[in-house]
Amino acid sequence: MTEEQVRTPQEAPEGSVLDVFLSGPLFLDIVFSGMPTGPRPGTEVWASGMGSLPGGIANLAVATSRLGLATGLATGFGGDVYGRWCWDILADEAIDLSRSVRVPSLHTSVTVSMAYDGDRAMVTHGHPLPVGYDELIGEPPTTRAVIIDLDDTRAEERWWRAAAAAGALVFADVGWDPSERWDPARLDALDDCYAFLPNAAEATAYTGTDSPRAAARALAERVPLVVVTLGAEGALAVDAATGEECHVPALDVEAIDPTGAGDVFLAAFVRGTLSGWPLERRLRFAALCSGLTVQGFGGSLAAPGIGDLHDWWGTLDAAHGAGDPAAAELHEHYRFLPDVLPARPGRVTRRAEATFALESDL
Repeated sequence: MTEEQVRTPQEAPEGSVLDVFLSGPLFLDIVFSGMPTGPRPGTEVWASGMGSLPGGIANLAVATSRLGLATGLATGFGGDVYGRWCWDILADEAIDLSRSVRVPSLHTSVTVSMAYDGDRAMVTHGHPLPVGYDELIGEPPTTRAVIIDLDDTRAEERWWRAAAAAGALVFADVGWDPSERWDPARLDALDDCYAFLPNAAEATAYTGTDSPRAAARALAERVPLVVVTLGAEGALAVDAATGEECHVPALDVEAIDPTGAGDVFLAAFVRGTLSGWPLERRLRFAALCSGLTVQGFGGSLAAPGIGDLHDWWGTLDAAHGAGDPAAAELHEHYRFLPDVLPARPGRVTRRAEATFALESDL
């Protein structure tokens, strides 16, 4: 790409070391919730809720940053108002965008997500970034961890292997295989990874097993740490190095929108890993953060901040102190929380609003 096609308007802080570095496509997400049914030809469905926010790789980037991890992101922003708005939001979330670019000739990819019946359906339009991430990133920054997606092309990128060779822990995710062939060769990159976090359907399909636990055990033969997310059933993990197996339930909440919950779970698990927590504590923290996420619109701006976690613990602690029997077990499981949370930040956590920007914002 030429200098006229790509602009990089931010410089990296000199000598900075990141906790997490990410790359991937960015989307503008428009989320509808509170829908009685899905849309059908010839009909109109009214939604009681709507939110607009950065999506795609922004889900992970915002979640890790809000949990106190110094986060760097390499992605492409469209040259339209959507792209400008997404850039401003992510920069305001203290995400290092020095390896991201603005592409004047590219319009921002858009996903419309419709939440109903406890799940979601999505429609997306967009175009790929006209430059590969290896070219965009060059030599990766110094970072303690990277998060990658094992799709057919991303797993072949060289930048994350260079980061791993320099000491970064590699956390891998994988998307749904639209062909449903579930070729095990797609997981070959796990040889260079520290942890793999698929959902139950992906884990069982790739391993040909009949249960998430059997799938986790099979995958643990390929990667040191496996976490299989189970939706409303929580998550289970197998540590190949120690032989430890652990299962934790999901938080019992009324979900508004599940978009991005898996990304927030992954971000929280990385936070716990980099903090040196035991496996069960990491899983419980991730379950808590993803459970708080589904109570808001979308993925990125629904991700909990440190203040949200303080609020949740304060409410639970008060209920426990008042003798609420429903709070007793949960209080015991999360009594580590006040000891590991940083001080409450002075800023208010931004949430998704219906329109992507008001005139005054522009």
